[in-house]
Amino acid sequence: MPDASLSPRDPAPEPDMVDFLHAETAPFGAATGRVRLRTFILLRWLAVAGQTAAVVFVSAWLGLQVDVVWCAVLIGASALLNLVLMLTLPSQRLMKEWEAAGQVGFDILQLTGLLAVTGGADNPFMLLLIAPVAVSATALRPGITAVLVGFTILCVLFLAHVSEPLPWFAGQTFELPELYRVGLILAVGVGLLFTAVYAWRVAEEEHRLVTALAAAQIVLAREQRLSSLGGLAAAAAHELGTPLATIHLVAAEMARSLHPDDPLLEDAQLLVSQTQRCRDILSTLSSRGESGDSLMLSTPINALLEEIAGPHRGLGPRVEVHAAPFEGSTAPPPTVLRSPEVRHGIGNLVENAIGFASSRVDIIARWSASEIEIVVRDDGHGFMLDVLPRLGEPYISDRPKSEARAGGLGLGVFIAKTLLERSGGQVSFRNRSAPESGAVVRVVWSRERLERDEVGKRGQTSISRATAVMRAN
Repeated sequence: MPDASLSPRDPAPEPDMVDFLHAETAPFGAATGRVRLRTFILLRWLAVAGQTAAVVFVSAWLGLQVDVVWCAVLIGASALLNLVLMLTLPSQRLMKEWEAAGQVGFDILQLTGLLAVTGGADNPFMLLLIAPVAVSATALRPGITAVLVGFTILCVLFLAHVSEPLPWFAGQTFELPELYRVGLILAVGVGLLFTAVYAWRVAEEEHRLVTALAAAQIVLAREQRLSSLGGLAAAAAHELGTPLATIHLVAAEMARSLHPDDPLLEDAQLLVSQTQRCRDILSTLSSRGESGDSLMLSTPINALLEEIAGPHRGLGPRVEVHAAPFEGSTAPPPTVLRSPEVRHGIGNLVENAIGFASSRVDIIARWSASEIEIVVRDDGHGFMLDVLPRLGEPYISDRPKSEARAGGLGLGVFIAKTLLERSGGQVSFRNRSAPESGAVVRVVWSRERLERDEVGKRGQTSISRATAVMRAN
């Protein structure tokens, strides 16, 4: 049973989510970044404060010879840019990529100019050139960051050949050995590359995980809405019963008071019959909601697995459900919570298994007095060895982006694993041992977690809760 990356039946996300997931494919200049203008403004103010403090400390406190005029001009340029941005644009505005890239490029150029008049490559603060690149790596696409890294390296090479002497005490000069200067330049270049790659990987993983979790929440919300329909139907029937009974009573009184030859009598009798019909329908809905509510909360584990397997039967491979206690256990069959997380998670695993099984998919439930285990296995080619260690991560996909837009985004197993772990389960993946072939997914819960004493209490109070929601709305 392959993972979500290879599954042809990943759950299709909402249209808005698809657009969000693929926002990075928009043309340069059209895509909106993940950083607001106020972040750049704040970072630049910090840079202005730090640069000003450094120049004042070196010139006034240490007494070194610094070109204060040029330093003031370059620092003032950063401050002026911040003031213009604050006065012309809203600070909470999300930056477009070309805007963010332009601001990062300006910061690199400004810092290069400041270093050029204060010693160039001999200035230990040359390491600060790494900071704008790190910001770019966390906020912009890799291609844009690569351009900015190349621009920064050119600035470092410029500083190595064109710069003022390092500020030093009057009448003295300070010169680093050439070999040391070369080593310092190489260290800055390597630091730029490493920091850019590291920051990009961390930011990208966080972004992908947050987006995938949002997709999982959408799936769970849909399942929970479906699970609550029975209770809401009963609550609606309860709330509508009172005004409908009043209408029925008034219509009956009108019919009794009218003369047999009155042309309105037929209309009044029709109104009585139709209100009675509505009352019967609401009564049926109410009884279905109350009787089905407990089923929505708990069910025998074999019935739950049969419900999950039902929609997948007849799609090709045979789907078999097996339920039995562990060998040597005499524990009775569990009645488990019929939670949306468990139903959708196991259903997704079964769906993936069917897509890659040769002829058979087994859904096996076993239990003891302390734990419940569900195993989904198929007789296909099994998990690919290169993706097996990464199963459960989002966006593990070999699909072209054109297919991903159609619905397969590499989120199937991630969503299933996330929902099952949310329900308290522990999920593991492996391939079947030779000579058998196929994939095996094993989910284990503590029996107490899926089989709770308060299930009955929830069944008694769910209708009243739904009624309260209807009244509140």
